[in-house]
Amino acid sequence: MVSDKNKFTFFGRNIMQKEDREVLKIRSRNIKSELKSDMWGAPQKFRDKMIVLRTTELAITDLEKYYKALDTAIMRYHSLKMEEINKIIRELWRNTYRGNDIETIEIRSDEDDSGIMKTRRNYNYRVVMIKGDTALDMRGRCSAGQKVLASLIIRLALAETFCLNCGILALDEPTTNLDRENIESLAFALVEIIKGRVHQKNFQLVIITHDEDFVELLGRSEYVDEFFKVRKDQSGYSQLVRARVGELHSR
Repeated sequence: MVSDKNKFTFFGRNIMQKEDREVLKIRSRNIKSELKSDMWGAPQKFRDKMIVLRTTELAITDLEKYYKALDTAIMRYHSLKMEEINKIIRELWRNTYRGNDIETIEIRSDEDDSGIMKTRRNYNYRVVMIKGDTALDMRGRCSAGQKVLASLIIRLALAETFCLNCGILALDEPTTNLDRENIESLAFALVEIIKGRVHQKNFQLVIITHDEDFVELLGRSEYVDEFFKVRKDQSGYSQLVRARVGELHSR
């Protein structure tokens, strides 16, 4: 026969087991409730986010490589174009300028590190005049004629370098502030440019000037026979009149 003590122990165990089952049921319900909430599918969500994170990291690495390659290519292109522009400037200056105080001029670029955006390169461009081994900024140190001549030569060099598919260059009153010697040199340089591009169909040079002597100098070449005069008729409307360079001497 089972003693009272054993009965009590048996019933106590049953009660504890029932309580444990109730606790397990409650815990099971809580876990199921959590699984139905935001924690549901947490492992899969974690894997998905890890894939996104890793993909983003790889994309950032690829973009950094692309930026460095592009930056190197742009820097190389910038250097090549600056060399090309300065080469043309040297040739034009030496063929045009008749003085002996300036051997040549060139454009120099200095990188500006003061910007906030370090990923964007900024350059400060300046024109220098060179005599021997000495280079000085032209700003504030050159005459008006030298300034005009340098401006024209730089424009010609830029057009020669960048305007291959749209070779239209307009010079408005190019002889302003130039003395006679430099006017003759400029006319000679323009004729040489025309001569070198006479077979290029896309090249056009438009010169707007009141200087008939300059037109006459251009007319001495075999490339300029005619020009257009702009005048007003009796009604006050502008007209274009074709004229021959030889007519400048017949008046």
